[in-house]
Amino acid sequence: MSEFKTIALRCLLALSISLSTLVARDVSAAETAAPPSVAIHFTFDRPLDASMAPFFLAAKDGSFGAERLNVAFSSATGSPEVLARVAKGDSELALVDINELIRFRDKEDAAPVKAVFVLFNRAPYAIVARRSRGIQALPDLDGKTVGVADGDLSMRLWPALAQQNGIKASNVKFHRISPAVREPILSAGQVDAVAGFSYLSAVNLRDRGVPDADLVVLRYADYGCEAYGFAVVANAAFAAAKPEAVKGFVRALIAGIAATVKEPARAADEVASRIDGGDRELELERVRTVLADNILSDEVRRNGLGGIEPLRLERSIGQIAQDFKSRKRPAASDIFDDRFLPPVAGRLIN
Repeated sequence: MSEFKTIALRCLLALSISLSTLVARDVSAAETAAPPSVAIHFTFDRPLDASMAPFFLAAKDGSFGAERLNVAFSSATGSPEVLARVAKGDSELALVDINELIRFRDKEDAAPVKAVFVLFNRAPYAIVARRSRGIQALPDLDGKTVGVADGDLSMRLWPALAQQNGIKASNVKFHRISPAVREPILSAGQVDAVAGFSYLSAVNLRDRGVPDADLVVLRYADYGCEAYGFAVVANAAFAAAKPEAVKGFVRALIAGIAATVKEPARAADEVASRIDGGDRELELERVRTVLADNILSDEVRRNGLGGIEPLRLERSIGQIAQDFKSRKRPAASDIFDDRFLPPVAGRLIN
């Protein structure tokens, strides 16, 4: 009987070892079958601010990792520089002003860089003025002095905006300034208004002590400007070789936007933690302004995040063309590629 028990135990042990080996082989095979993570170098076209919160929450919450993406962030000094990087392949994806992309694609030999996701459905361009200087609406700029930083993208749409609103452009004096003194010279009363982004300049001026009641934010979008704003662009070769990675990035970004809408305070914390001397309350005000003014438009609530209306984009291309002699005016299809967007149901947001 003892000998029988010994034989039985040996059989059970052998069976256990065989099963363990099979399980180990199955796990190893599953790990081998899983595709490796795709590395993406993502570049922002300016220093970090609250508008980038959805990207940072997507990273913090593991949304990029869930799509098997290894995303590294960096910043540059403007959309032209970033577009050059993307065109060369130094960055696979980037955030740029879509209106700068339109100008970039106007060149005959331009690389076929396209936007794959529009973050700002409404451009952030604005004239921030002081009511105490007699400015309540855009036509009140007649005879006034506006401070404009070198390279300010909003000025490229000013000719069309002025014409559309019956303003004689020559009656508005633009004073060239450094970006660093944009808010200080307005708060000091050296100019009547400044051109800039609504979520940056207006918030900065309030932070400098300019009374909210004395500030008026004249958003281009409220005066007939149909331009879209910041968009994610892709290197053409990367998008062709790794379409699923681009789609995964877009899905993760949508999750980041949803998280930002749901928890703006947490989004502000994440942004502030990445900025030297970041101010949580200041960034929270910016997050809320960006969501209300630029991201969650009526068009987005109707059609979902990330896309465009082709006719609107065509009209905005026409507005930009008024600012320079167009050599090869791009079409909407040259600027935006919707193949990487999920179905509308996956892009709707409350």
